[in-house]
Amino acid sequence: MSTILEYTPLATIEQYHADLQRTFKSNKCRPESYRRTQLLQLAYMIQENEARMIDAFYKDLGRPKEEVTFIETHIMIGACVYAIKNLRKWMKTEYAPMDMVTGILTPRITKDPKGVGLIIGPFNYPIYCTVSPLMGAIAAGCPCVIKMSEIVPNISALFEELVAKYLDNDAYRVVNGGVQETTKLLELKWDQIFFTGSGRVGKIVATAAAQHLTPVSLELGGKSPVIVDSTANIDVAARKILWGKTVNGGQTCVAPDYVLVSEDCADRLVEAFKKTYAKFYPEGAGKSASFGRIVDHRSFDRLKDIMDRSKAELLCGGESDRDTKFIAPSIYVNVSKEDALMESELFGPILPIVTVKNVQEAVEYVRQGPSPLVIYVFTTDGKTKEYIRTWTRSGGLMVNDVIIQAASDPVPFGGTGDSGYGAHHGRAAFDTFTHHRTMMEAPRIAELFMALRYPPYTAKNYVRLRLFAKVNIPWAKPGSKLSLLQRLWIKIFGAGVIVMLAAAVAQRLK
Repeated sequence: MSTILEYTPLATIEQYHADLQRTFKSNKCRPESYRRTQLLQLAYMIQENEARMIDAFYKDLGRPKEEVTFIETHIMIGACVYAIKNLRKWMKTEYAPMDMVTGILTPRITKDPKGVGLIIGPFNYPIYCTVSPLMGAIAAGCPCVIKMSEIVPNISALFEELVAKYLDNDAYRVVNGGVQETTKLLELKWDQIFFTGSGRVGKIVATAAAQHLTPVSLELGGKSPVIVDSTANIDVAARKILWGKTVNGGQTCVAPDYVLVSEDCADRLVEAFKKTYAKFYPEGAGKSASFGRIVDHRSFDRLKDIMDRSKAELLCGGESDRDTKFIAPSIYVNVSKEDALMESELFGPILPIVTVKNVQEAVEYVRQGPSPLVIYVFTTDGKTKEYIRTWTRSGGLMVNDVIIQAASDPVPFGGTGDSGYGAHHGRAAFDTFTHHRTMMEAPRIAELFMALRYPPYTAKNYVRLRLFAKVNIPWAKPGSKLSLLQRLWIKIFGAGVIVMLAAAVAQRLK
């Protein structure tokens, strides 16, 4: 039974914003020990309440407990542990390499928290897509407000309760509500906004942020394609693709959206999907405890309309029930580019299969559309992998598997172009909420050189300054025919300049 979500009053939202601004200015969140404590509390918050989260996910999304633990809770506990282990390294000041002009100023980069953040989470992965950027904000020393999705009331109410219990309320607050509450949040000035959701809402968020010159990270989606060629293990590919399409009822931003298969292996792939479907759901998907439901009736109606308008051939599935928000995993073949299934991101358990002549045609098909969040490739041919990597554009590229790339902490996860910008996961999440602040410090000896810059300008000082600041390009100009001997003389001259400069400094210091 779904709970009635209590929305956060608009006046309270303003108060949260003011409170967190005060907390940030107090430097309370800056110490490494504070950040470690909050990250540890976040990890225990998830671990100690996993059973309650499983129950809330089932009520809101019909999610099997295996999906909740595998894709939401365990991954985020691991992300917190990873952040704690690496926090000191991330926070450490970085010193720039030595150079002749500014090396004496010891340039370095300090890792300062940006300020107060706003995280707007989605309904489909409300723990994973919220905790990952929250972990980054905590690690960076930033207080923040987390806006949960009103479409999953049980999960959102539980998250608000647990954050208030486990985390420092001076720095971390949860806001629940709909359009009005989100609009209120976007009217306020934040120092970093992290949004996960649709491109349509992402544009609204980015527009609102621009009014305050607030940096934004957008995690969007798009039609992420799967390219399959004849060298792939077809049976394994079908199994992985169907799992990736049906996990969380297909409501996954990195779900395989459609398949582009070479004609020389299309029939084999179709047969493999039939066999896999029968193994996954022997009693039918409607009776299976391993398949979730669509989040609400609005989303159900959108998907049902797409299916009704499609002119493609239904291979498997097709059943639906509006009362229970059930749409069976549905695979379509003989899908044309103009079909309703190909209009936009499906975001449901519907899988179109498009047959192409070869990988080159598949790549051209992808290139003609917006940049997806990820491209999946099933092949064992190294040249094919490199060809697809070189000639396509996407947030990520996954070879011979699906979705699991979103679980890796050591590498950034994010989109490009229409699929968003910015990134999270591990160090990338920390960097999102961190200002990399350049710091230099001029020692007294630096004035021996810097004095050359002051008026009145003289020819003598100009020659010295030019000697000090001039950079010799160590490579020949493209198209020129400098000999090896000439290039060697250029390098010798450059070395001579350095020696002369060092001698001049030594003379002044005597």
